[in-house]
Amino acid sequence: MGYVAVKGGTHAIEESIRRLKYERTKKKSILHVKNIEAGMRGLIDQTMSESSLFSEKLASIAIKQAEGNPEEAVFLLRAYRSTLPRKHYSNKVVSEDMRVERRISASFKDIPGGQILGATTDYTHRLLDFNLATETDEDLLSWVSDFEKEETTDSDDTDLTKLTKVIDYLRNEGLVQECERNDQEPDDVTRKSLEFPSSRSERLQILSRGQTGAVTSLAYAVIRGYGSLHPTVGELRVGDLPIYINNPIDPTDDDDSYFIGEIKVTEAEMLMPVTVEKEHGKKEIEFEIGYGVCYGQNETKAISMGILDNCLENKNPDYPSHNEEFVLFHIDSVESTGFISHLKMPHYVTFQSKLDSVRKTKKKHSELNQEKQEVRV
Repeated sequence: MGYVAVKGGTHAIEESIRRLKYERTKKKSILHVKNIEAGMRGLIDQTMSESSLFSEKLASIAIKQAEGNPEEAVFLLRAYRSTLPRKHYSNKVVSEDMRVERRISASFKDIPGGQILGATTDYTHRLLDFNLATETDEDLLSWVSDFEKEETTDSDDTDLTKLTKVIDYLRNEGLVQECERNDQEPDDVTRKSLEFPSSRSERLQILSRGQTGAVTSLAYAVIRGYGSLHPTVGELRVGDLPIYINNPIDPTDDDDSYFIGEIKVTEAEMLMPVTVEKEHGKKEIEFEIGYGVCYGQNETKAISMGILDNCLENKNPDYPSHNEEFVLFHIDSVESTGFISHLKMPHYVTFQSKLDSVRKTKKKHSELNQEKQEVRV
């Protein structure tokens, strides 16, 4: 179900739209798209993830048009996405091929290849930097130039494209079950309405494009006790994945593929301890996995997605966070924002009907009270 705004006086609507443009431009300063693309990486990544469309430039245009409102920007970008033809399907992407920029594990201190902190706000002091108010282009160019020189001087020969997955070490010890290979074509929630029970491919798609705050809130609720698990980050990766398509002339030739670019993603593999009963009533602890992946550097969402993925794989009627209908229907930003926003639209007929009913009831109640008083007299 989707809601879009509607009918009204033509002149009033046109004036409202003109007023909207005035509010965006009344300070008489233009926010250039290139500046958004250069300085709003987090908002761009969030918008691309929730829109299911990887394009930093288009996301920047949507953000400018929406005046920085994430929900409106996602609405705009999804609407544009729906007009695009699907010309090709990419080959399967293997996350082990990621060119890693950041890679950490909360489960192990020492991992092959090492903990790679990369770019993160995790270790900053969260204090306002007032120097940003006076930052100039010259200062910026000078700092970037010095940084890039240091990077070239200090770079080592570590291969960041074939780092072993942390989860594989637990599998080798028999602590994590092997994943069954599933070559079934995934469902596409952008072309087919969601039905229950849903497939895992549908759930992962909806979680990946879910509203970041909503996904995070539900995952937080799980950890606080409104769910049946407490997870640990097995591995969190941020990096670029190569995308290939088969030869358009002969798509069946898997050996003749073309590299068309890279996409930056955040991937999280969450570990959940579970008690498994073995032979002769013996109980052992093993680990289940929850998986999360989304466009850009969006770590909190990827971790939250991994938590909810495991919840939805293990149904539990005691907790709403394990109910796929409750979770999947309420995390979509366009659906939820659209439904709430439609309440601003005219509801005269239905409200007047309810109002008439209330008035009749009050009138009847008043008449009955009056009759009772007359009888008493």
